[in-house]
Amino acid sequence: MHFSSNLESDKVGYYHPLPDSESSSTSETDLKNEKRNKIWHEDAAEGGSQEHEGPQGVSAHRKTHINKYALGGAILASTNSVLLGYDIGVMSGAILYIRDNLKISSTQVEILVGCLNLCSLIGSLASGRTSDYIGRRYTIVLAAATFLIGALLMGLAPSFIFLMAGRVVAGIGVGYSLMIAPVYTAELSPATTRGFLSSLPEVFINIGILLGYISNYALSSLPENINWRLMLGLAALPAILVALGVLVMPESPRWLVMKGRFDDAKQVLIKTSDSKEEAELRLAEMIEAAKAPGAASSNWQGQGAWKELLCRPSPPIRRVLIAAIGVNFFMQASGNDAVVYYSPEVLKDAGIQSRQQLVGVTVIMGIAKTFFVLVSALFLDRFGRRPLLLLGSTGMAASLAALGVGSKYLEQSDKKPVWAIALCIVAVCADVSFFSIGLGPITWVYSSEIFPMRLRAQGSSLAISINRLVSGIIAMTFLSISKLISFGGMFFSLAGIMVVGIVFFYFFLPETKGKTLEDIGILFEDKIPENETHFLS
Repeated sequence: MHFSSNLESDKVGYYHPLPDSESSSTSETDLKNEKRNKIWHEDAAEGGSQEHEGPQGVSAHRKTHINKYALGGAILASTNSVLLGYDIGVMSGAILYIRDNLKISSTQVEILVGCLNLCSLIGSLASGRTSDYIGRRYTIVLAAATFLIGALLMGLAPSFIFLMAGRVVAGIGVGYSLMIAPVYTAELSPATTRGFLSSLPEVFINIGILLGYISNYALSSLPENINWRLMLGLAALPAILVALGVLVMPESPRWLVMKGRFDDAKQVLIKTSDSKEEAELRLAEMIEAAKAPGAASSNWQGQGAWKELLCRPSPPIRRVLIAAIGVNFFMQASGNDAVVYYSPEVLKDAGIQSRQQLVGVTVIMGIAKTFFVLVSALFLDRFGRRPLLLLGSTGMAASLAALGVGSKYLEQSDKKPVWAIALCIVAVCADVSFFSIGLGPITWVYSSEIFPMRLRAQGSSLAISINRLVSGIIAMTFLSISKLISFGGMFFSLAGIMVVGIVFFYFFLPETKGKTLEDIGILFEDKIPENETHFLS
């Protein structure tokens, strides 16, 4: 069974096969595919090539260099993600001083830590429609400005209630940034480097976490009524840099196409493509994919997307939703954010008492996370999404199980042996490192690339809202549940969740390496052409 290579665009921007009677070797789509493959091979002939999967599953040699204009835009957009990373990292240490200075309970600690994630649900839900209305670029500014206000409120907080208000505002900004950074980057990037560029938000999240840890370590010696305020208030600096950087960023070419601004889109594509011919071909594909009632016009504002996603999704869109929501669910159900937030509590329970030592271990953990997310980003377009995702998830399951073993032993031992403490430290570092190899970067890549063009922003915002909801629930219940079943029991539970996640990834997430955003939809159809790699392979 196979589809004809002649494809027509449906109303959501995915391609469906035409009946064989309507196919011909000289069809417009066949000619387009021929032209696309020709451009790929001509680019490869200029040197510095490497094997990649070409358009329509055709193997082609492709330049491995990264377009500097696309890279610059991706870096500026991804800088927004430093904001969330910094908060995750800095809060893990700051909470030690906040608890003593403001005299708050463990329940208040959980609420304080988790409310940012729950409030980011508001930003992530609103970000889809906002970015369709005002554009991807200005949504990035909105995200940075909102987080800036939240950071200033937290840094100047005289009380717990004031601090909570800052967390709420900052959370909304985080929700906006988590959706818009990967979507903008995916829409700007060429197919062959989209994996690397779309994973940059996670790279910057990890850089932010590391900066947060370093801030904790550097400021920990200050008086406790000052140090945590400085730790949280410093988050305003990257927010200002992001807001300034957006002035030189291009708008997403796909958003411009949806607004009917084809000439503006072409100018951006010329800068992000290897040749004018490739830019024209990419533009033609985007225009065809944008064919829908009310789309590709100046009045388009993303209307009808929610109804199409939730009320009457087609079978392919339903599969896309399951894949996107599933990977975002397991990203946070793995407990990674909670492990990072509460790692000092876990290590303190393991037997490390010195606060400076606790913060020092988190710095090592941050270095490991940052190193491995860079490794993953560099190899995403070579090895593909699925192998790294399955490797990372398997490693997380094993690491969490080892952490459970170490924690359980220490719970039942009065002497706190060094080997068990070392096992816990190594297991925590391994868990966050495997997360950085797989679920960390690949969740953002998948979420931003598998939705069809006119549903991408609002579909991604829905998936990331699930991400934020689960993250908030885990962060706000981690300590309470751990008190009931112990840290060891909690880590064994998280290991079990990751085993279920591995099965889900294997059966429901296709390989998208090397495909244009307009071609990815075929992977979620009822039938798959023989010349396409099956998503289970």
